[in-house]
Amino acid sequence: MGKFYAKSISFAVAAGVGIWGVGTLFQDTLIMPTLWWNSAWNPYESQYGYSAFASLSRETPAIRIAKLQKATREGSGLDQSRARYLLAQEWIRQNQGSKAIPLLSNLEVTYPTMAPAIAVLRARAFTQSEDPDPSSAAWREVITLHGASPLSTEAYYHLGKTNPDYWNQAVARFPAHPLSVEIARQQLRESPRSIRLLLQIARYGIYVSDIGSILDELVQLSATSPLSPTDWETIAFAYWEKQDYGKAGSAYARAIPTAQNLYRAGRGFQLDNQQQLSQSYYRRLIQGFPKDPLTGLALLRLARMSPPQTAMGYLDLIIQQFPERIGDALLEKIKLLEATGNTVLANKSKEALLGQQNRSDAAAEFRWRQTQQQAQSGNLPQAIAWAKPIHQDNPDSEFAAESLFWVGKWSGKLGRQQEAKEAYQLILRRYPESYYAWRSADLLGLRVGSFTTVRSLTPTINHLQHRPSLRAGSPLVRELYFLGQDRDAWALWQVEFTQVRSPSVAEQYTDGLVRLGIGDHLDGLFMISFLAKRESPSEQRQFQDLRKQLDYWFALYPFPFLEIIEQWAEKRQLNPLLVTALIRQESRFMPSIESVAGAKGLMQVMPDTGEWIANKINLKNYKLTNPDNNVELGTWYLDYTHREYNNHSLLAVASYNAGPAAVADWVQRFGLNDPDEFIEKIPFGETKGYVKTVFANYWNYLRLYNPDISKIMASNGK
Repeated sequence: MGKFYAKSISFAVAAGVGIWGVGTLFQDTLIMPTLWWNSAWNPYESQYGYSAFASLSRETPAIRIAKLQKATREGSGLDQSRARYLLAQEWIRQNQGSKAIPLLSNLEVTYPTMAPAIAVLRARAFTQSEDPDPSSAAWREVITLHGASPLSTEAYYHLGKTNPDYWNQAVARFPAHPLSVEIARQQLRESPRSIRLLLQIARYGIYVSDIGSILDELVQLSATSPLSPTDWETIAFAYWEKQDYGKAGSAYARAIPTAQNLYRAGRGFQLDNQQQLSQSYYRRLIQGFPKDPLTGLALLRLARMSPPQTAMGYLDLIIQQFPERIGDALLEKIKLLEATGNTVLANKSKEALLGQQNRSDAAAEFRWRQTQQQAQSGNLPQAIAWAKPIHQDNPDSEFAAESLFWVGKWSGKLGRQQEAKEAYQLILRRYPESYYAWRSADLLGLRVGSFTTVRSLTPTINHLQHRPSLRAGSPLVRELYFLGQDRDAWALWQVEFTQVRSPSVAEQYTDGLVRLGIGDHLDGLFMISFLAKRESPSEQRQFQDLRKQLDYWFALYPFPFLEIIEQWAEKRQLNPLLVTALIRQESRFMPSIESVAGAKGLMQVMPDTGEWIANKINLKNYKLTNPDNNVELGTWYLDYTHREYNNHSLLAVASYNAGPAAVADWVQRFGLNDPDEFIEKIPFGETKGYVKTVFANYWNYLRLYNPDISKIMASNGK
């Protein structure tokens, strides 16, 4: 329906007033960890199984309180301390702070890791009392006892409402804390042209909804109040993170001329279609940092932007000086030489690519191009011969699973059924997360749903709440996250996460998890998925170790809004995992997100379409940003596209993206004898990728959350 585009979002995505009294900025959600009641459990290692507290976040407040009260009476040691803290938090959430105060009395003695958080929680409880004096004393005690902890920023914030000096101290001591950023935003209302305040928000508040306006204001003010190169780097990084690449390029051009800054200036201009500026900064990078790894990438980009003769010079320079990019350079040379008809030199480059560089990603891409050419000419044996080495020599290539799948398909067409079966089985073992694993499982006869049956399946969904473990952060931030105190954990992490521009693998993964915890699924999923792009050998090894853990996959495929999805999927007789898969692709589970085309909400419903559906189902006073309303409308439309195509989910999903008219045209032109071949013929690259991604999402949710398929996949990997 709608086309999803990333955009700047606010953390204040939920409505209501947070427990910190600063609007929606810190609205908390109780998410209980699995098995925290087991005192023998290492709290920083994920476990999978049921516990009495695993699903507390879905219970009513009364049931949550009853279970926590039982835990405080019958538990002991660390478990009892955790229960006391959580029960106190629950009472404060219900504005009954007086009931929380006894629970927090001397809790630091048995729960020292959480001492700063306990002091803050105690002050919150006193804040809800009618007498303001105990409240002020409690906040001052937080500063006296725990002034070195970033959590004390809340005390500075509260006391600063009557004494501005406390706000100044908060900003000076913990400028990255979200409440310090909030202080800057409030002060900015009185001094809207303050470069100091604008820079603080630009540096530490990239997450705020109006960060684009903040950055634009800084750029405008620089005409009369010059900024330093360091300031420009701050502005450039924020623009880059918000994917405003043209403005990022301009800012990086005025920053300190490091290799990365020059590269990003060139790349930013390139993505903004300012080719001449782009090339000039790439050249500055090459001249200033001739041996930097980014220079090799800049040379490659320059080659692709230049006429053949000039491009050849750049490519030869790569081959001479950047061994890690020789494969890429050879592949580009092959393309150029073939385009200019120089067959002899093209063949020499092919020999070099498939010889010394046969294990490079470029070799895999070349083999896949040759595979497709042979298949299109009808020479399936030769296509198979070109495809097989990809998964053998290039097992980590993006083409490995796809090429192996087509080895299976083409072998089946040639009557080599055993070879086809072996290819599908190998995909399930080596590439279990891929779209082609789902297609292979279907062709092997597993009950995972096909394009024509997936709609009607009602798979069992394991409702366990998996909390992937943080890989970085202090014991305090890990404990807060473990307890489900996600807003507090996120706030503390903003101060601890100092290497934002060059995070380690563990830090980036942790940042993704913390973002997911507060509902920022858009950036959280990006941070986790983008780990795959790490290039250094050591970082790739760390990533490969990480992706072997189930934690990583549960983080990549979270299950928010499960009850709403199940409710409307059941009413529309849709597979709930298919609905979830589509939502993940459409909106990354962001209820308030809006595409550049105007589509809104979880299922990216266009306003006109939403109005048309609402009239049909007699839905009054709906909001597309309301998750329940949006899923109600979106599932109706997904059911409609299924009915239009006789419950053929491939066509229904493609229609959701490209529209019924386009899909009807493709069916007429290409036929549906082989759905896999049909997908490859879809002329819209976006829709082709969309279909594969939605069904890959579906498959990953099935293999992770359905006990039958997860058991099969676990045994298959042994």
